Amino acid sequence: MRSKTGRLLAGFSVIVRHMRADRLVAILLLLQARGQVTAAEVAEELEVSERTARRDLEALGMAGIPIYSQQGRNGGWRLAGGGRTDLSGLTASEARALFLVAGPSPMATPQVKAALRKLVRALPEPLRSGAEAASTAVVVDPSGWDGHARAHPAPPLLDAVQRAVVEGEQVTLGYVARNQEPSTRVVHPLGLAAKGTTWYLVADTEAGLRTFRVDRMTSVEPTGEAVVRPQGFDLPEAWRLITDEVEQRRTPVHAQALATPDTVPVCRWVLGNRVQIGPTGPDGRVEVQLRGQSVRSLAGEIAGLGGGLEVLEPAELRDLLAQIAGELAGLYG
Repeated sequence: MRSKTGRLLAGFSVIVRHMRADRLVAILLLLQARGQVTAAEVAEELEVSERTARRDLEALGMAGIPIYSQQGRNGGWRLAGGGRTDLSGLTASEARALFLVAGPSPMATPQVKAALRKLVRALPEPLRSGAEAASTAVVVDPSGWDGHARAHPAPPLLDAVQRAVVEGEQVTLGYVARNQEPSTRVVHPLGLAAKGTTWYLVADTEAGLRTFRVDRMTSVEPTGEAVVRPQGFDLPEAWRLITDEVEQRRTPVHAQALATPDTVPVCRWVLGNRVQIGPTGPDGRVEVQLRGQSVRSLAGEIAGLGGGLEVLEPAELRDLLAQIAGELAGLYG
């Protein structure tokens, strides 16, 4: 059975995808400041429709944040335990879940970061350190490796990994590699990274910095020993270097091309994050950079774009596209 914090993480992941992190934090701050709010008051304060405000309030409650609605003439939404009690209705796991997901959200503006800092100060002292640690424990990259995020259930051991990261405790990790080879090792958990809906642990090991897919873990056992963080370690920067290296291995073929404006969105749809859009040239076409696993696979992906995309280099890709065009003309001409 999935743990409570694991369910909260999954719930918040859904919420952050469907409502702005700004609104999530702002609603909680409103509840703390006023004790009780109505959907109409939230809508007016946040400049959204009353229907959106009501949906956001319901979503927060469904995700596990202790808010509830009170019906009647003087009804509204309240925090459990009293709206003016410095959010003491939040449990430690709920506070961690909130900051773990809302804090690193790519939708979190500087204003929402400031609101989160205010919310940290509003938390009771026993919850504050865990929330602060959680707010810097995760990086969120909403797109998958191919640029498209696919729904996956939260892995069973996500809660245990998150706890080890936030509390800074070494773990003995049971793991099954891509080639199905099992292993057990002691690692220093440094942070969590969400790539689309896939979770990764960034950890220091005897072999150096490594990443482990959380859904391939078979066990996570705390050792009682404190994590030793490499000097100057920065989770967002480390994850950027990791993803750059992975992308280079996955898509070593690079191509330069020109695309008509109408072709650019189709190119994005076909290639996802494997296309980079450049400036518009004198003829109105847009410079694009493409990446693929091989020349043949990339040619197969973009051949259907027809004359809307002209490859400039490499020559090998141009020659292969010309060959494909000749074959198609011979078959259907």
